[in-house]
Amino acid sequence: MLDHQDTLDINFNLRMTHKYSNPKTGSHLHMTLGKQEFKRSYAHADENNLLTIVWNQGADQQVIIDDIHYNFPSQSVLPLMSNNTFSFSDPQHIIGWQFNREFYCIIDHDKEVSCVGFIFYGTNDQLFIKLDEKNQSKLQALKKVFVDEYEEDTDIKEEMLRMLLKRLIILITRLGKQQYLSDTLDDTEVDIIREFNLLLEQNFKEYHQVQDYANLMHKSPKTLSNLFSKYNSLSPIQVIKNRLLQEAKRLLTYSEMTTKEIGYELGFDDPSTFSRFFKNGLGISPSNYKKSLF
Repeated sequence: MLDHQDTLDINFNLRMTHKYSNPKTGSHLHMTLGKQEFKRSYAHADENNLLTIVWNQGADQQVIIDDIHYNFPSQSVLPLMSNNTFSFSDPQHIIGWQFNREFYCIIDHDKEVSCVGFIFYGTNDQLFIKLDEKNQSKLQALKKVFVDEYEEDTDIKEEMLRMLLKRLIILITRLGKQQYLSDTLDDTEVDIIREFNLLLEQNFKEYHQVQDYANLMHKSPKTLSNLFSKYNSLSPIQVIKNRLLQEAKRLLTYSEMTTKEIGYELGFDDPSTFSRFFKNGLGISPSNYKKSLF
């Protein structure tokens, strides 16, 4: 539970953004505290390739992610990918951290934070990770240390900020696993699922079959199917199809690409095959889906 002083601190920091950038390495770590506007559009989603972690400190509010409306519960944390379009109905109560791989590469340092293929590059729907009073206090304390470090001007500033970011990711990942992963999955099984999810994110435009990923992982398709039945009740082939449909909808909604161009972009041999795939998945053709947006 936040006390009165914490509330004063939040109000004092409204509409502030702390930024750290290193022009030599191209690294960025930004921290946004309750700005009047905090959003990102697809057109600028890859700008600096920023991953995002947001904390809703206020009441329940709406978040729109890639044109889909979600309830963002009070005192919960939401990880967002670098290609997500997003906006909030009440951004003044949002605390946000945004960083790129030059600042901290979660793939290269997965042994430190174990978040790849789960809170980032995962195949679950959006993760709204709840904070109890104990973890609210932890995150509030961490936020204060972040602010203090941003105000420092020392040679080790970047490393200190990186250390704090790792603590933040570890905390959110640990809570996410407690809330979203089945107790029947052991650590080895979770790591296999995370590996599949990352490989899918890296290869979904080229590989559309479960066997492709099974070969890359030196596993059998049946092994993957059994694990996913415990993970999120979806089959691996449905997970692959969902990722393709997600990207297709994103490109139809936010890009100027034609349906034909999108089909080729996603690895389909011809436009008719892509159109059938899209209609089978969503019950509407790509061209009619695009028309429905206007």
